[in-house]
Amino acid sequence: MSAAVGLPDGKLLDEFDISHNAGGFKEFFHHIERLEKRHQLPVAVVMEGYNGWARPLDGQILRHGYRLYSVNNLKLARYKEIFPAPAKTDAIDARRILELFRLSEHLPLAKNALHEVAPTPVENDRLKRTTRRRKQLVWERVRVINRLQSDLHAVCPGLMAITREADNIWFLNFLTCRDKLTKLANLRRSSLLAIPGVGKTYAAQIQAWQAQAQFAPDAEWVGEMILQDAHRILALGKDIKALDLKIAGIAAQSKLAQTIGNIPGFGKTSMAEIAGEVGTLARFKSETGLAMYMGMSVLDNSSGKKNGVKTPRHVNTRAKAAMMVAVARHIAYVPMSRAYYDKKRAEGKQHNQAIRALGRHLVRVIWSMVKQGRKYEVR
Repeated sequence: MSAAVGLPDGKLLDEFDISHNAGGFKEFFHHIERLEKRHQLPVAVVMEGYNGWARPLDGQILRHGYRLYSVNNLKLARYKEIFPAPAKTDAIDARRILELFRLSEHLPLAKNALHEVAPTPVENDRLKRTTRRRKQLVWERVRVINRLQSDLHAVCPGLMAITREADNIWFLNFLTCRDKLTKLANLRRSSLLAIPGVGKTYAAQIQAWQAQAQFAPDAEWVGEMILQDAHRILALGKDIKALDLKIAGIAAQSKLAQTIGNIPGFGKTSMAEIAGEVGTLARFKSETGLAMYMGMSVLDNSSGKKNGVKTPRHVNTRAKAAMMVAVARHIAYVPMSRAYYDKKRAEGKQHNQAIRALGRHLVRVIWSMVKQGRKYEVR
């Protein structure tokens, strides 16, 4: 990584490269502390790629008490288009970011390209990592289930007919009760009833399938894959439940999560995801910025006689997805919110558009609840 250090008047003090490891970080702070003592000025650090490749240097910067800013890469590129410079290198980009930061007090384009990163409570950082981990496990489980269903249809026609969903626990226990898929056709009723989750009704359905069970020629070796996937789905289900318990414990310590969870329809997972992704409202100057970040607001796209809006590209997609789910559930609990949703649908809005419109109002509610320390009230 390349770093450039300068003064408010634009003077370039130092340029150096560091490695993305403990030694490189130590060298970075050594340079900064030396220059800080020499010039007796407060330190502000501007980084490209905050919270991605920048980890864990970004956290160390905040712990040192320095102000940290993130650069909007799209606006930085626009700035470089307006004020051309030599070909792109890390060192050149470092100098351009330094120049952008110096002009931020005078040039609106430069100011809008920078976003100050506020320290977030530890519990919200933990919520962000654990909820993202949970989402990854959920997606993995969906992929494995889809693969399992496809293989079952190909290898053992009719087996899927005894259940509506392949992720039913009793069905997965049935698949994994023997070491070979073909042995399932020979299980006795007493053995079926001994399987966890399989009662008389499911046992009768399985026996009806056994009477006409057929297996493809490749069932001998594809069956091993099916059993592996069934075991994996069961294991993922246990891991997700364990994470749910951990997330609930962390969310109980988060003031932001508890405030959001006070809104009807905002479940344990949604409130934890939103709190984790938002972190702290100190990151935003107003509720408008929060709404934009969560994807609940639109940008003006009017030109001449044409009036229109467009969806912003730079939003937190995880926060947006959690908000969409929570708002969709919210309308079932609050009649006034349901009436507003119905009004938007009557105006010709699609479901997602109506949900976002209601979500925009709920962002204002969340902002006020947090800032004023109030609970949600249905009037």
